[in-house]
Amino acid sequence: MSGSTILFIIGILAALAGIAIFIAAATTAQRARARADIEAQRITLEAQNREKELLLHAKDEALKARQAVETEHRERRRELSELERRLQKKEEAVDRRAEQLERREKATQAKEQQLDEARGSLEEIKAQQTEELQRVAGLNVQAAQELLLRRVEDETRDLASRRVREIEAEAREDGERRARNIIATAIQRYAADQVVETAISVVPIPSEDMKARIIGREGRNIRAFENATGIDLVIDETPDAVTLSGFDPVRREVARTSLTRLLQDGRIHPASIEQVVERARRDVEAYMRDEGEKAALEANVTGLHPDVIRTLGRLRFRYSYGQNMLHHSVEVAHVAAMMAAEIGADVNICRRGGLLHDIGKAIDHEVEGPHAEIGAELCRRLGVSPKVVHCIATHHTLEAMETVEAIIVQAADAASGARPGARGDVATSYIKRLEALEQIATSFDGVERAYAIQAGREIRIIVDPDQLDDLGAARLTRSIVKRIEDELEYPGQIKVMVVREMRVVEYAKR
Repeated sequence: MSGSTILFIIGILAALAGIAIFIAAATTAQRARARADIEAQRITLEAQNREKELLLHAKDEALKARQAVETEHRERRRELSELERRLQKKEEAVDRRAEQLERREKATQAKEQQLDEARGSLEEIKAQQTEELQRVAGLNVQAAQELLLRRVEDETRDLASRRVREIEAEAREDGERRARNIIATAIQRYAADQVVETAISVVPIPSEDMKARIIGREGRNIRAFENATGIDLVIDETPDAVTLSGFDPVRREVARTSLTRLLQDGRIHPASIEQVVERARRDVEAYMRDEGEKAALEANVTGLHPDVIRTLGRLRFRYSYGQNMLHHSVEVAHVAAMMAAEIGADVNICRRGGLLHDIGKAIDHEVEGPHAEIGAELCRRLGVSPKVVHCIATHHTLEAMETVEAIIVQAADAASGARPGARGDVATSYIKRLEALEQIATSFDGVERAYAIQAGREIRIIVDPDQLDDLGAARLTRSIVKRIEDELEYPGQIKVMVVREMRVVEYAKR
C-alpha cells in the first residue's frame, strides 16, 4: 500500500474513534442528566415535605399562642371584674361612713351648742361663788391666789424634799454597794497582820540589883542617860523591868537600844552611856533607812528622794491605836492600788499616795500643824509629784479633793484603819469616845435618846416626831455628823442614824 492509503485508513479509524468517543460521552452525559433529574425530583419532594411539616408546626404554635392569649385575657377580665366588685363595695362603705360622719358632725355641733350654753351658766355660777367666797372669807382674788400659791409651794417643797431623800438614798445605796464590792475585793486580795505590838517601851533587866547600877551613885547614871537620850527612865516596883517614857518614838527606840546594850556590857557610867547612845543613834538611823527602803520595795514604789525614804522609815516606831504606821502605810498603798485597778484610776499615783499619806506623822511632834499638811509640805519640798502631794494633803479632807486618786487614797486609809484587827483601843478611851458620841447627839433639840452601837461605829438617835419633821431629821443628821467630825478623834467612819417614828394610840371604851 501506498502511504496515502495508509493515511486515509488512519484518518477513517480516527474518525471512527472520535465518533465512538462522542457517542460514549453523549451516553454518559445523558445518564448523568437522568440521574440529576432524579436527584432533583427527590430533593424537591423532600423540600415539599419539610415545608408541609414546618407549616403544620407553625400552625400548632400559632394555635397554642392564641389559646394562651385567650386564657390570659379571660384571667384579666376576671381580675378586673373582681377589682370592680371590690371598688364598688368600698364606695358603698365610704358612702355609709360619710353618712355616719355627717350624723356625728350634726350631733357634735348640737353638743357644742349645749356646752357653750353650760359654759355660760358655769361662768355665771363661778362669778356668783367667787363673790360669795370673797364676802364670806374676806379675801379678794389676789389674796386667794397668793394663799393658794403658798400652799402649792409648801406641798411642792415637801414633795421635792421627799424626792431628794429618795434619790440620795438610792444613790447612797448603790454607791455603798459598789464601794463595798471594790473595798472588799481589795482587802481580800491583801492579807495583812493584826495588831500585836504596843507603843510602850519596856526593857527587861536580868535582876533587881541592876536597877541600882542603872541609877548610879547619887543618880548620875540615870541623869546622864536621860540627858543623852531625851527620854525619861522610869524605875519603879515593876519586877525585872524598867520603863522608857517619851513622846518621840525614835528617841525611845534609841534609848531602848542603848539601855539593852549597856545591860549586856555591864559597864554603866556616864562616859560609856554617851558612847553607847551615839552608836545606838547611828544604828537606829540606819535601821530606819533600811525599813523605809523595805517598805517602798514592798509597796512597789521607786524613785523616792532619800530624805523621803528616811522619814518614811521613822514610821516604823510610830503607832496609832496600836497599829504600826509603817505597816499601815504599806497596806494603804496596796489597797489603794487594787481599788484604782478595779475602777480604772492611776494605779501609780494611788500607790505612792497610799504609801506617803501618813508621812507627816513621823515629824508631827517637831512641826506645828496637822500631819496631812506637814506631810504634803515635806513631799512638795522634796520633789514628789503634785498629784501625790494632793492625795497626802486631802486624805483627812483638810483640802477639797480634786482627783479620783485622792478619794481612793482616803477610802483605802479608812479601810486599813477600820478593818477588824487593825487597831486596838484602850478600854478607858473607848468608853469615853462612846460617851462623847452620845453626848453630842443628845445635845441637839428634839433628840429623845441616843445609843452608840457597833463598837462605836454607829450611833442610833431617836427623835421626837412632834418637834422634828422629815426635813428637820435630815438637817439634824448632817449637823450631828459635822459635830462628830469636828470634835472627836476616831479611826475609820461612824454611821449616824436618826429614827423618827410616829405612834398613835387610842383606847376603845364603853
